[in-house]
Amino acid sequence: MNVLIVDDEKTIRVTLGDAVEAAGYSLFSAESCHEAERILSSERIDVVVSDIRLPDGDGRRLLDFVKNRSPYTRIIFITGHAAIEDAVKAMQDGAEDYVAKPFLNEDVVARISRVARIHQLEKENQELRSRRWGISAIVGDSPQIRKVLERIVTVSSGDYTVLITGESGTGKEVVAHAIHQESPRAAHPFVPLSCAAVPESLLEDELFGHEKGAFTDAVSRRAGAFERAHRGVLFFDDIDDMPLSVQVKLLRVLEERTFYRLGGREPVSADVRLIAATKKNLAALVAEGRFREDLFYRLNVVSIDLPPLRERRVDVPLLIGEFLKRCDSTGRSVPPTTMAALSAYDWPGNVRELENAVRRAVALSPAGAQLAPEAFNPAFSAGAAPETGKAGILAEIPFKTLDEVIRDAEKAHIETALAAAGGNRTRTAEILGISRKTLWEKMLKHNISPEGAVERSGL
Repeated sequence: MNVLIVDDEKTIRVTLGDAVEAAGYSLFSAESCHEAERILSSERIDVVVSDIRLPDGDGRRLLDFVKNRSPYTRIIFITGHAAIEDAVKAMQDGAEDYVAKPFLNEDVVARISRVARIHQLEKENQELRSRRWGISAIVGDSPQIRKVLERIVTVSSGDYTVLITGESGTGKEVVAHAIHQESPRAAHPFVPLSCAAVPESLLEDELFGHEKGAFTDAVSRRAGAFERAHRGVLFFDDIDDMPLSVQVKLLRVLEERTFYRLGGREPVSADVRLIAATKKNLAALVAEGRFREDLFYRLNVVSIDLPPLRERRVDVPLLIGEFLKRCDSTGRSVPPTTMAALSAYDWPGNVRELENAVRRAVALSPAGAQLAPEAFNPAFSAGAAPETGKAGILAEIPFKTLDEVIRDAEKAHIETALAAAGGNRTRTAEILGISRKTLWEKMLKHNISPEGAVERSGL
């Protein structure tokens, strides 16, 4: 774990630094706010121990910098008797702890150790989020989804912009999360921003933030999305709804990698990866003059197109099984006739509509029930079944038992993950969120070899 000591007194930096290194931590030191900010901009610092009064600023300046640029870093302030009120106020604003002078080095190290334990819990929480939002959150075995998974693995290691396209409900934000979690930026923030949800008059402030006094209600400095996403990923949903006036400023940020807060005079560096999503045809909007052509090319470095659910019906049983696992613990099941009806439906709202339908069915059915079609949607009730495009289609579908469907789905999902990982079992276990031992047992159970999975995928 990396610890930064900030104090203008060399004696404190040296003696406390020796104690920190003796406790097994990596040490960085600075004698001013400016030097500390430089280190925080270039190094991953876990804990800052800083005097609350420094020659070129106070602890509040450093605290604001950390909150905006390095949100996983924790701060412990050192304070003299006269500055205790400042330290208490800083804790209310987000500092982790404070130590009054004079102090014992051992006491400070003990507080650092406590913060280190909190930091470890946060890392474990990050791993849990990765399982929820990483590549394993994308369920399916259709050729279309295999291509999407392959593309995610390919683009995650880079730092270029990605444009995700697809109908509403196809999982564009899930894919953006997966790219983030599989990338070197995974330990840093993922900041989503819906251009459709923010009024045009507020969008610029939401993006770039503002300085105190920038306008009537600006009573303090506020970090915008670019600052909150520092070192991480900024995800623009519904990028097509961004006004042309804001598009110009976004383009400038992409070109110069800096921006200005509203009312600000100093440029702020923008170390973010940009991912954008749209359900519209941006090229058509460019032709109509409703979207900037130069911004379109900046965003469309790599594109990922998500298929609608009606084009990958084979994934419907897998998705239903996954959604049931998430929201039902009482053994509700889906009989073959119901599964066939759900697979034949077009799902105009795509995966989001299907997930909501599963939640509805669970909420309206008793524990352990076999779920009828109408539990998912009243339109499936007798006499109101959705069109399948083929008379008698349900009677012609050869059914498997639900256990067979789940078994086949698990095997296919493991093979897909193995292919995406190039046959590497450690990487595959990480993708699936299971241990290597569990993966090995499942591979034996399903008679899967890494080489065979890669060959079948065509990778």
